[in-house]
Amino acid sequence: MNPKKIVITGGPSTGKTSVIESLEKMGFTCLHEVIRSMTLAEKEQAGLESFAINPIVSVKDPIQFNTQLLQQRIAQYKSVKGTDQDFVFFDRGIPDVLAYMDCFGQKYDEKFTKACKTFRYDLVLLMPPWPEIHNVDNARFESYEESLRVHECLKNTYGHFGYDLQVVPKDPVEERKNHILNLLNPG
Repeated sequence: MNPKKIVITGGPSTGKTSVIESLEKMGFTCLHEVIRSMTLAEKEQAGLESFAINPIVSVKDPIQFNTQLLQQRIAQYKSVKGTDQDFVFFDRGIPDVLAYMDCFGQKYDEKFTKACKTFRYDLVLLMPPWPEIHNVDNARFESYEESLRVHECLKNTYGHFGYDLQVVPKDPVEERKNHILNLLNPG
């Protein structure tokens, strides 16, 4: 059995992680964002306490970093094959890599676009920018204005690959979770 693959995406500080953790508590399989562990490793290797800007532009080799990120997202995607659940949730999908690269003006080759065409998701849920919950910390580097730009890049990239994004309203976590569950089980 192959589960339906659901991506929850959005700019930084849009509530993705809180919703995913809520779904996980209900027993859903949720694959977490892989860039956090990669960022920690890069900071340690560079001897930094934090990055001043997004790591994809401040790491030593951005193409290598993004290639590794792409490979890890593909591995996540493949890891759910045969899962005995109806739905699996991903905190960001493969097209997020390209969206961020576009947002920060980085070039990429065919392996990036081919991955987006090859590994398809069944549903993409977009969390909109939300100034009231936006914050900057060791894992989130973007200002609210940059979050708005990331949001537009995510919309454009997923749209380019033919996805019809479903926007999740700015509501408390429980209501957002229920909105998602209603999308999965209409009626």
